[in-house]
Amino acid sequence: MDDTPAPPEVDPAIETILSLIAALPPGKSIAPEAAARALAEAKAKPNSPPDAWRRYLKPVKQQALSLARQGRIVILRKGKPADPKAPIKGVIRLAAPATAPE
Repeated sequence: MDDTPAPPEVDPAIETILSLIAALPPGKSIAPEAAARALAEAKAKPNSPPDAWRRYLKPVKQQALSLARQGRIVILRKGKPADPKAPIKGVIRLAAPATAPE
């Protein structure tokens, strides 16, 4: 019997955010809505409403904030990196750290 602990499950929102950002050309970013839509599409059932993605928007934003605090992504506000430790309001974009303007 193998006593190796199972690897921790990665949150689907984190996987979605990171995979979408990794697929971007350098210097580009995504809206949190894109990650929420991709997540909803992956979990869609035949009877899912067209706006089912909206229920994933808050978890996507929360995980994006966590990833930004870890330095794995950058949250952009008005095209500039936002401080992930301060409250962030308004329209945001998500980008890879290397694509953030200095």
